[in-house]
Amino acid sequence: MTKQSTVDVLICGAGAAGLTLAIDLARRGVSFRLIEKTDRPFHGSRGKGIQPRTQEIFEDIGIIDRIVAAGGLYPPQRVYRDDGGFTDSEVGEHIAPTPAEPYHMALMIPQFLTEGVMRERLLELGHRVEFGRELIGLEQGQDGVTARLSGAAGEEVVRVRYLIGADGGRSFVRQALDIGFPGKTLGVRAVVADIVLTGLDRTAWHRFNDGAMDRQLALCPLAGTELFQLQAPVPREGEVDLSAEGLSAMITDRTGREDIRVHAVHWASAYQMNARLADRYRDGRVFLVGDAAHIHPPTGGQGLNTSVQDAYNLGWKLAAVIGGAPAGLLDSYESERRPIAASMLGLATGLLEAAKRGDIRRGREVQQLDIGYADSPLALEKPERVAGVLAGDRAPDAPLRGAAGQPTRVFELFKGPHWTLLGYQVKRAAVPARTGLHIHCIGPDCELIDESGHFRGAYTVSPGDWVLVRPDGYIGAVVGEQQTDALARFLAEQGVG
Repeated sequence: MTKQSTVDVLICGAGAAGLTLAIDLARRGVSFRLIEKTDRPFHGSRGKGIQPRTQEIFEDIGIIDRIVAAGGLYPPQRVYRDDGGFTDSEVGEHIAPTPAEPYHMALMIPQFLTEGVMRERLLELGHRVEFGRELIGLEQGQDGVTARLSGAAGEEVVRVRYLIGADGGRSFVRQALDIGFPGKTLGVRAVVADIVLTGLDRTAWHRFNDGAMDRQLALCPLAGTELFQLQAPVPREGEVDLSAEGLSAMITDRTGREDIRVHAVHWASAYQMNARLADRYRDGRVFLVGDAAHIHPPTGGQGLNTSVQDAYNLGWKLAAVIGGAPAGLLDSYESERRPIAASMLGLATGLLEAAKRGDIRRGREVQQLDIGYADSPLALEKPERVAGVLAGDRAPDAPLRGAAGQPTRVFELFKGPHWTLLGYQVKRAAVPARTGLHIHCIGPDCELIDESGHFRGAYTVSPGDWVLVRPDGYIGAVVGEQQTDALARFLAEQGVG
């Protein structure tokens, strides 16, 4: 007899996107299951770059210090010349953190370590991944989705309110819904492999034959491990020998050096680079996140980061609607996230063309700190602003001091699943308390003091202004002291209170 069960949300796929969504739902008390069709966790390094905006998300969900401790910064790139000499340079600009932007450098941590930290966090919140369980069918109804699962114990039917496809570029969910996935194959096939080798030091990202697509080779020490990641374009057709002997032969052929030897292969893959974007991110009660919705070439380190931010955008909205907020709130997921993925595809594709010429330098455009939702229906300004942060922008950090004397930060106020309302030199009673809303007043004689002026500078506020910050760290509303009624209506529309 087929087992049957009920849960609010079923997440299909336990990569970075699925894990982010699961952590977010767990801390919001939403019932869910997280299934993964493979029998064990992914053990490759594929998405090894964690951009500054994603680091801010990881701070919020409680894992940033573990991620930093498990990984490290990118080493300088060492580009070898034909005569055996080399030139060292930085992959990205070394920019000091600022009070408004506390994270400025991309972290390097292999994907398998990142996901391991996330699974540990999920366990702390009382949940775990169900490995070896696969979605094999789904049927939508007016008030939910019926999902058929298979696993070692047989088939199971699960009735859910919402189903999430976080199941990668070959997404079963996307295909079952017949959602188009247009784009193009970019004409580059490459090998990526995690290997144990001797003959190179771990102080640099070693690059050979930059600018020659048939002979390029990169060997990057993977922070937090004893491994190197090998990256190399290969012919578009034919078999590629991914054994230790085969990869050693490739290295010798492309470098002219016989002292670099591969002793073991931890993980390896040959793949075609693609740029694709789903026609839509939603079909009724089913949503796509991560690689199921968009796939990028690896240049620029955008794929995993964009996937994490998809899930972070969707999680609080799902929880709110399940908790009674208007169902229309979920419409903003696609309208906010799909244009971001489209622009990231363009960025990563442009960086691929630069990489073909041997130029892999990355600037602010890859950090994702400037991403915002200015055109979102969840953006209110009264009166309209012409300077400083706008509704839809990322909310900056700033140091503050509590009235009791202890230092804190704006980001500390955001931590958790709630909305945050910041009032600058306001009367606290002007906005009544609401469930799910944390209200903080900043200024002389208030609970928080902006001693350095960094808060006022970052937010460009005047006395009497209120700044509403969404659960995902973006500004939902900026209103003056005469517009608190409009703010109250906006909060009610989002189901807050």
